[in-house]
Amino acid sequence: MQYFLVTYGCQMNRSDAERVAAVLEGMGFSPAANESEANVLGVVACSVRQKSADRVYGRSLAWNERSDRGQIITFVTGCVLERDRGKLAKLFDIQFPIQDLPKLPELLISGGFALSADFVFRQSVMSDARTDYWKIAPLAASAHQAWIPIQNGCNRFCAYCAVPYTRGREVSRDPKEILDEIACLLERGYRSFTLLGQNVNSYGRDWSSGEPAFARLLGDAARLIEKSGREALIYFTSPHPSDMQREVFELMAAHPAIARQAHLPMQSGDDAVLRRMHRSYTMERYREIVGWVRELVPDAALFTDIIVGFPGETEEEFEHTREAVQDLAFDMVFTAVYSPRAGTAGAKLPDDIPREEKSRRLGVLQDLLKTMGAEKKKRFIGTTQRVLVDGAAGADIVSARTNGLIPVHVRIPGVNPAEFIGQFIDVRVISASALSLAAEYTAAS
Repeated sequence: MQYFLVTYGCQMNRSDAERVAAVLEGMGFSPAANESEANVLGVVACSVRQKSADRVYGRSLAWNERSDRGQIITFVTGCVLERDRGKLAKLFDIQFPIQDLPKLPELLISGGFALSADFVFRQSVMSDARTDYWKIAPLAASAHQAWIPIQNGCNRFCAYCAVPYTRGREVSRDPKEILDEIACLLERGYRSFTLLGQNVNSYGRDWSSGEPAFARLLGDAARLIEKSGREALIYFTSPHPSDMQREVFELMAAHPAIARQAHLPMQSGDDAVLRRMHRSYTMERYREIVGWVRELVPDAALFTDIIVGFPGETEEEFEHTREAVQDLAFDMVFTAVYSPRAGTAGAKLPDDIPREEKSRRLGVLQDLLKTMGAEKKKRFIGTTQRVLVDGAAGADIVSARTNGLIPVHVRIPGVNPAEFIGQFIDVRVISASALSLAAEYTAAS
């Protein structure tokens, strides 16, 4: 009895998928090499962008056309907009919010799935009838990198974003659960931990105290790692500039276990566009936060997100974004063209920027980033960097990342690259491009 799971969207969905897999394997299923061999077919969906939603519909249609449709059962969970739920209910056998993951075994059986006569339930994480899906131990896809959810939902209601409508209001996870999960994974040899949330730095604000507790959690996690004596790094994503505290970067400067990397979504470099986006901060505030990073952790890598072509964006407003990108010298920028999502505030605005103009503006930013990225990464040439190997990229090449998550391709002649996956190694950088570095292996941990 086998299952096949398809995951779309962000790291939070990837984390959720690891818990879905844990429940299925706890029931006794094993992962299928391909979907044609599976008895249970599932999707962890993303409705944040229309393209991702279209892929969910496309997958369901393909499954429904299978010749053995009567012998399989399909389900969908993850981020699903209210307007999509009715449609998906007709296309999938089971639809459930991720918070109801503990009910999946019951849903599969009550949904008409027939277990074979020799099917045996394994010892399951669900045997104690817990109802909190965060308590399900994830079946991690990586043996060295972990995604740790600390929060679900969002209270911000940015005009372009569907997350508050798909995941609901913010709910913070118990800090002891989070720290226990990190401690357990440390014992198992994990080297990288990313604290996940739609707005991590408002973590804890939904508690009775009403005070954000992210800095305290981050500090506790760092001390846990450092006291263990194991080499590991902790990251976090994504924060919202309106809730960012200087204390976070003070902790980053003080604790070697906190990676020197900050992903700080800017979205636009123009105050008027930010107001229309309901981003609740100004560029003055954003530049102040970047100033904290440069002052307290000058070697930190700074990443950001930008949307071009939001409704009403003038050429002058776009130029402010281009200038901000150039001035702030980000290490990595993730760019996207605006597309409306039904139900969001942005969908009520006229999508008045022609597709061709959106593409042109995107190209302007990408050309700028190529030039700036290559120039900025030249500072690494000739330096020794400690990197974490995350994969094999060739016969004698491994892919890795610096402390600041800059991709590095490392040549290690005469060995099997797979032997280095999950290890920290020292490398000497020999060249740089806009998006990555090339290096030679010098010493292992």
